[in-house]
Amino acid sequence: MKILSILLVGILFCFDLAIAQDVLREWNDVTGKHKTRATLVKLHKDEVELRLENGETRLVPKSRLSLADVAYLDGLTSPQTNTPAQPDKFITNSIGMKLLLIDKGTFQMGASKNEEVRRTLARSLLPLSPILHLMGEGTGHKVTISQDYYLGVYEVRQAQFKRVMGKNPSYFQGDRIAEFHPLTGKVTKKVDSSHLPVENVTWEEAVEFCQRLSELPEEKKAGRVYRLPTEAEWEYACRARNKSSVGKSETSLGDYAWYNRNSSFRTHRVGSKKPNAWGLYDMLGNVDEWCSDWYGEYPKSTVTDPVGPSEGVVHVQRGGNSNSFADSCGSTFRSGGRTSGGFRVALSAPGLPKKSELDK
Repeated sequence: MKILSILLVGILFCFDLAIAQDVLREWNDVTGKHKTRATLVKLHKDEVELRLENGETRLVPKSRLSLADVAYLDGLTSPQTNTPAQPDKFITNSIGMKLLLIDKGTFQMGASKNEEVRRTLARSLLPLSPILHLMGEGTGHKVTISQDYYLGVYEVRQAQFKRVMGKNPSYFQGDRIAEFHPLTGKVTKKVDSSHLPVENVTWEEAVEFCQRLSELPEEKKAGRVYRLPTEAEWEYACRARNKSSVGKSETSLGDYAWYNRNSSFRTHRVGSKKPNAWGLYDMLGNVDEWCSDWYGEYPKSTVTDPVGPSEGVVHVQRGGNSNSFADSCGSTFRSGGRTSGGFRVALSAPGLPKKSELDK
């Protein structure tokens, strides 16, 4: 202890760092032969100010301290960053919607040249395939999604739409989905449509739903701002980092999608098929899904966070529906609609709820 006390000499550096003064610990010299108990008062550039057990304060050169003590001091002086709480991978909002956090990234959007040729040939052999509205697949181009965002795990259900909007415009409800006696034609069993995807929704109604949902007290308190996904966000999530376009083969599509070969030409309960690689259900088939973009030609070069043309005639729909041919159920297939569709919601990056906020 006497030897260590003799070493308590030095010149104060102009930069001081105040340290908590209540931790009494054992300090060792560089040889490991001498030790003393003291409280750290201040840390200077090349010295430490210690308060011994007898109340005296001394300056000790850091070069005279053990490696363990130097490491302890370095830990105290490491930059203390306030790392923000990470958003949850999944959230469930106040009306029971489950949303998945989609990590930002870069992908090839649209069809490759080979895919375009193949599908064009297929449609020429099957004239009925191109439905009576805009459809097709844009030429492939690189797209960067620069911000994480949330996307609904399921398409918006009829019950959720009615809760927010006060109405249910869906065609598939009531007697249209009831079970009938084959001979008498009378209803033998009513079917609950609350878990079916809402459809027959205009683009404007889908946008209004997002706005009203954002205004609900619990959503507003959490700072969540809902919207339709952009077309790029939709395809990025549908692909789930799959480099080739996602459109299951005719033999496997039925495991993931309700389309004209297995749907009986009606919608079905959301989430009743397999999800894609990221855990999103019904990205293909069941109902066409509205995107925020106007329908238009893709850009020719690499883009970041595209939002589509500034104006147009119809808005983009993606994914195909229960009446679609298999050819129309794929990650690159796009159509344009005016009046009828379903949708899933996205949550804007500024509205990402931090875990600390959700715990309040």
